[in-house]
Amino acid sequence: MDEAIFSKIEAHTPEWVKDAIFYQIFPDRFAQSNSLSKPSNLESWDSPPTTYGYKGGDLLGIAEKIEYLSDLGVTALYLNPIFQSASNHRYHTHDYFQVDPILGGNAALRKLLDVAHINGIRVILDGVFNHCSRGFYQFNHALESGAASPYLDWFIYHGFPVQAYGVNRPNYDAWWNLPALPKFNVKTPAVREFLWSVGRYWLDFGVDGWRLDVPEEIDDDEFWREFRRQVKKVNPEAYICGEIWKDARRWLQGDQFDSVMNYLFTQACLSFFVKNLDHSTITGTGYNSFSGGDDAAKFGAAIEQLLQLYSPEITAAQLNLLDSHDTARFLTSARHDETALRLATLFQMTYPGAPSIYYGTEIGLVGGKDPDCRPTFPWDEKRWNTSLQSYFKKAIALRKRFPALRRGEYRSLYATGSLYLFGRKDEQDQLMIAFNVADNPVELPLVNDATFLPEGSLLLDVFSGSKQAFRIGPHGRVEGLTISARTGMVFQVLQVKG
Repeated sequence: MDEAIFSKIEAHTPEWVKDAIFYQIFPDRFAQSNSLSKPSNLESWDSPPTTYGYKGGDLLGIAEKIEYLSDLGVTALYLNPIFQSASNHRYHTHDYFQVDPILGGNAALRKLLDVAHINGIRVILDGVFNHCSRGFYQFNHALESGAASPYLDWFIYHGFPVQAYGVNRPNYDAWWNLPALPKFNVKTPAVREFLWSVGRYWLDFGVDGWRLDVPEEIDDDEFWREFRRQVKKVNPEAYICGEIWKDARRWLQGDQFDSVMNYLFTQACLSFFVKNLDHSTITGTGYNSFSGGDDAAKFGAAIEQLLQLYSPEITAAQLNLLDSHDTARFLTSARHDETALRLATLFQMTYPGAPSIYYGTEIGLVGGKDPDCRPTFPWDEKRWNTSLQSYFKKAIALRKRFPALRRGEYRSLYATGSLYLFGRKDEQDQLMIAFNVADNPVELPLVNDATFLPEGSLLLDVFSGSKQAFRIGPHGRVEGLTISARTGMVFQVLQVKG
C-alpha cells in the first residue's frame, strides 16, 4: 500500500474503536422512560412489530437502562436514526437539527450523551444523507410552490406539479423510486454544505461519530473526503462507518471512512456456524451466495480473503456484526439453533475489529426480515435467555481481558472438516481459539506451527471454566484434548522454562 495512504489510515483510525463493544439500538423499540409524555396512539409494547406503528421507546429510556448496557460490557452505542421524522424507523428525515420529539427531543439526547459518557460509553448516530422525506423543508417548499420554489436545485425534478402522493413512481429522483424518500442533489453546493454542517453540528453537540446510511448512493468520493475532513477537524477521534455490504476498498483508503458494516464477516459466520440455514430469511437482502455449513476449509479461505482485503489498520476498525435492523435475527436464520449463535459470538469476540451486538440478540430475541427483526426489547427478565446472556458477558469479558484479541496478530492454524483453529498474539499474550461445528466431539489434530505452538508449552483453557492445561508435544501434538460438539474453546499458550 502507498506510504501516504498508510499514514492517513495510521493517523486517523480512532484507537478507541479497536477496544469497543458496540450495541446497536433501534430507539423506538428499546426502552421507554416514565418521565416523558407520549402521544396516545401507540402500539402496546409487547405486540408484534409493524411497518408503520410506534412503540414509544425514547432516548431517556435508553439513559435509564445504561446500567444494563454497562453490565453487559458495552462501550459504544450505535443508534438508528433519531432525527425528527414521520416514520417509526426515521430514515425519512424532516429536520436534521432536531431529535424527534417522540424520542424526547434534543434535551433527551443531551441527557443520554452525558449519562453514556460518564459510564465510558460512546454514542454513534445514523446519518441519512442520501435522501430525506417529503416533509423536509426545501422539498416541501417545491411541493407547495412548484417551479417557483427557490430550492429546485436541492432535488432533481422531472416535471411539475411535484407528484409525491398517490403515485407508484414519483416525478423526481427518489431512493428506489419510493415517493416518500426524495434523493438529495449533492452536486448543488448548498446541499453539500448543508449535509456537511449536519455532520459537524452533532459532533459539536457531543456525539462520537457517524454510521452512514447507503453512502455508495452518493457516488461522489470528493463529497465523502470533505465530509471526513470536516468531521475529523471537529473531533479527530470521531468514528465514520459506512453501510457497504460488499468489497469496500474504494471507501477505505484512509481518506473517506474508517470502516464499514462488515456484512462479508456476517455472511461467513452464517455459512459456517449455522447447520441448517433458513435461506428464506436472507433472500432479497444484500448478501451474496451462501456455501453449506461445517466446511472449515471454505470458512478459513473466506476469512483469509477478508483479512487480505483491507489493511490491518482498517480491519481492526471494521464493525463486525451478526445481525442488524436490515437482516433477520441470527437465531431466526439459524432456525433457533442456539449453538450457532454461541459459536459465532465467540468468533466475533476473538476476531479483529469492533464487535456489534444488535439489541436483544444477547437474550435470544428472534425475528424475520423487516419489520419482524425490530421487536421491542422485553424487559420482563423471565422472558430472557439468561444462559445465553451470560455467555455473551463471558465472551465480552474475555475480549477485554486479553488485548491480543483486540489488537494482536491473527494467524490461521488449522481449517479442515468441521474444525477451525486460529491464533492471536501480541507482545504479552498468545492465544489459540478452536471451533468444532460438528455434532460430535473432535480430537485436536496436529498443528504444525512450531513458532506459534512450540513443543513443551502449555495450552491453558481460559474460557470454559475448566482451567485445564494441556502440554504440546512433538510436531504440535496435544494429547487428550477433545473439542466437544458444537463448541468453541480459547486457550492461552504458556511458555514453560526448563
